[in-house]
Amino acid sequence: MSQRDVIIACDFASAEATLSFLDKFTDCKPFVKIGMELYYAAGPAIVKAIKERGHKIFLDLKLHDIPNTVKKAMAVLSQMDVDMCNLHAAGTIEMMKAALEGLTRPDGTRPLLIAVTQLTSTSEERMQKDLLINASINDTIVHYAKNAQVAGLDGVVCSPLEAGMVKEACGAGFVTVTPGVRFADGEVGDQVRVTTPERAKEIGTDYIVVGRPITNAPDPVAAYKRCMKEFAE
Repeated sequence: MSQRDVIIACDFASAEATLSFLDKFTDCKPFVKIGMELYYAAGPAIVKAIKERGHKIFLDLKLHDIPNTVKKAMAVLSQMDVDMCNLHAAGTIEMMKAALEGLTRPDGTRPLLIAVTQLTSTSEERMQKDLLINASINDTIVHYAKNAQVAGLDGVVCSPLEAGMVKEACGAGFVTVTPGVRFADGEVGDQVRVTTPERAKEIGTDYIVVGRPITNAPDPVAAYKRCMKEFAE
């Protein structure tokens, strides 16, 4: 078995809704993502509550600020028992280095730190028109990934469609975490650059982040197990 895993995006508005959802998983403890909506609603207590249940946690807060502010914020996050956290690669190499320094505990341990390259809701047209980034989206993502590697980070968030390019540019050990995954017979929603669990496995990504195809499914546990079977087995 490789390190491949499915991370469920627990994008709920309350601790109660989240814990009620996780109660359904009686025979397994999925890796879960706590994003902005849940963290801002429930605070650090929800991290502790989910961790006490035995789940791995990806704390998805996408920090992006001046280096000193991000360093101090990461020092706070390092005190939480999470397994992965992230920031925006657009914050520059200096910011990413500061984040890594802040996240590293006195004993040298720390969660995985990954950088967001471009959101999966961003198309090349939107990136060039709205952000005035004139390079192609593929070149931009690879460049941001290389910057993250220079800064000492463990990997990046990118769409599954770019994971292979990132691996080629940064090496097989550079972690790729990919949202924008939908079942072949499911709806795309507001994502632009998407693919299926099976295709993400073929491309070689390490972790896929799956939200609504699992959380909105009539049987979330069955949907999660299907995702694991298609991607991680």
